[in-house]
Amino acid sequence: MKPLIIVLIILAALVLIAWLGLQVRPKAFAMPDLPAGETQTMPLPAGLPAPVERFYRATYGDQIPVIHSVVITGRGRIRPFGVWMPTRYVIVHEAGKSYRHYFEVTIFNIPFLITQEGIIDGKSFFESPMGTFYNDPNTNQGANLALWAEGGWFPALWLSDPRARWQAVDENTAILFVPYEDSEENFVVRFNPHTGLVDRMEAMRFKARGDTDKVLWITNEVVSPGKPSISYATWLDDGQPWAALGLDEIRFNLDVSQYVRARGH
Repeated sequence: MKPLIIVLIILAALVLIAWLGLQVRPKAFAMPDLPAGETQTMPLPAGLPAPVERFYRATYGDQIPVIHSVVITGRGRIRPFGVWMPTRYVIVHEAGKSYRHYFEVTIFNIPFLITQEGIIDGKSFFESPMGTFYNDPNTNQGANLALWAEGGWFPALWLSDPRARWQAVDENTAILFVPYEDSEENFVVRFNPHTGLVDRMEAMRFKARGDTDKVLWITNEVVSPGKPSISYATWLDDGQPWAALGLDEIRFNLDVSQYVRARGH
């Protein structure tokens, strides 16, 4: 029995050390040094659904910035194996065209799981220790939805890109149509009746390669007074978020033409 007790103590100690390591918040990535361009503006279009117009007036006023690219650095938590783990990330967008995610899951601020994913020129990629695949049809569909959903960090995109369009539903709901291949997909966008801001976005998305049925995918942002906002992503059949991401820094209209196609942070 004594060797068994020793083994159990060692295992318990390792679990405790791992748990402690997962409580350490990683250091933020530095914003990449890329050339910046000027940001132009456009007038708020007429004829928008009432909750959409209210949202844009609350967010930008009468002038909407024209955003061509975005670079975001941040930290948060994800659940790749059903357990919350700390992560830091860089997200880069050619607005409405391509994007790339670089995620590091860390323990004691040391990266031990690196994932890179995105969609470049209509073709998705996913690179991680769990698997690597490219241009998978289901992943293409999901990545295209993420391309537009992440516009929640820069919602001017949903007006400045002429391929996106809004349709009225009711006083607190509208449908956002976005391009996909030769057709369109859509988000149901629900607005907070008090603040006018977006409460959540819902879309039907393939969850995994080989799936034949889509699952409701929900993104939302929680804003607490005096605290950084947190963006959540949830599959309806999971019942709880799989990602909770905070934003450290965001910069617009940098030259990301090469950076979005690179690898690493």
